[in-house]
Amino acid sequence: MHKSLRTRLWTGGVTLIGVVSFLYPFFIPPKVPVVETNPLPVVAVTVPDFSKFKNVTEKKRAFFEYLSPEVDRQNEIILSQRTLILALYSQWQSQGRVTQALSEAQLDRLTALAKTYGVQFKKLDDTFFEKLLIKVDVIPKELVLVQAANESAWGTSRFARQGFNFFGMWCYRKGCGFVPRRRDDDMNHEVAKYTNLAQGVAKYLNTLNRHFAYRDLRYIRAILRQTQQPITAEMLAEGLLHYSERGQAYVEELQAMIRVNRKHIHSQERKIENS
Repeated sequence: MHKSLRTRLWTGGVTLIGVVSFLYPFFIPPKVPVVETNPLPVVAVTVPDFSKFKNVTEKKRAFFEYLSPEVDRQNEIILSQRTLILALYSQWQSQGRVTQALSEAQLDRLTALAKTYGVQFKKLDDTFFEKLLIKVDVIPKELVLVQAANESAWGTSRFARQGFNFFGMWCYRKGCGFVPRRRDDDMNHEVAKYTNLAQGVAKYLNTLNRHFAYRDLRYIRAILRQTQQPITAEMLAEGLLHYSERGQAYVEELQAMIRVNRKHIHSQERKIENS
């Protein structure tokens, strides 16, 4: 991370404990949907053929319109998880800071979230909640979409077309994905294959939120929250230094893509607002 960025983020002597001061309204989990006795037949879902677009603007907008709803949906799931954690944290503090302040069901939910985001859950204390809140947070849609465009060659890579992998995600179990054509002899990774777009987007977001390589991204995001600054795609891109071997050049390319494509990303939103 650039020294100037660290300096800006630390202005005011901010501490991580301050994150809990911005509580969301209490989250009430949705009811479990009723399962239909005669479900509709499963229809095979395929990725659109983005290579058919000759007009660059039309291609970009079609790409963003395809991915945007799922990115929004996954971020809403993460935000609801965060809201629940904040509410349980507040409840625990207001009722004596003892384990008994939370029900068994609430503790089970915290345990599941801690496992999902790679946080050790030994006991309820401020440190546990703070570590969990740093990891359970949204990723700006603009950043997600331009990374998808960059990593998938605008949806035309075989990994995106055949495996809903728009982010170049790797896996390490034999048969878990595609064997890269240019993989070095001493490497054993594969490029992950997913069954649908939801799974691919969710895995990518979870990786940014829990993998040690992206702790700078999470640190930047936490400080922005504490200082009541917008969580922008350009700022969080600074935390993706280790996503590519290209390092800072990769980060700067993403930031340039965000600036150039912002108008295309939000074109559909404006269209809906004006209809």
